[in-house]
Amino acid sequence: AGALPEVGRIAAEESIDEIMEHIKDSHMLFITAGMGGGTGTGAAPVIAKAAREIKAAVKEKALREKKILTVGVVTKPFGFEGIRRMRTAELGLEELQKYVDTLIVIPNQNLFRIANEKTTFSDAFKLADNVLHIGIRGVTDLMVMPGLINLDFADIETVMSEMGKAMIG
Repeated sequence: AGALPEVGRIAAEESIDEIMEHIKDSHMLFITAGMGGGTGTGAAPVIAKAAREIKAAVKEKALREKKILTVGVVTKPFGFEGIRRMRTAELGLEELQKYVDTLIVIPNQNLFRIANEKTTFSDAFKLADNVLHIGIRGVTDLMVMPGLINLDFADIETVMSEMGKAMIG
């Protein structure tokens, strides 16, 4: 999207029927994005809003509430990506926060704490992707992996519904 959130937003809006079709039967939706560019920053809020609208539409038609627990798991730019990209990310986070139940933000810059002087830019972005994966896996494993504390979807929904913002890293 050429680092233009408006282009990402328009692309998501043009595909909204297809997006809705894919998420309509979901109980939980993870939206992952790298914030600060065009695609993730523009499209993520559109998708989250669509999940909220499914809830409203089902409630009106069926007189019951169907809610998609919507969790955003996003990264903020590295410092070397520039101030403009960081500002764009902050604006995107504000917009996304309006529509998700929980927003987990991973500041990429903090990944340099576990990197070293041999870490390439490519490796740094791979690290960021891995942390996104770990964030989502941490939530889903609570439901599907037996352990000391066994939780089901209802437990996760109770905790994460309207939780707000959380940070990893």
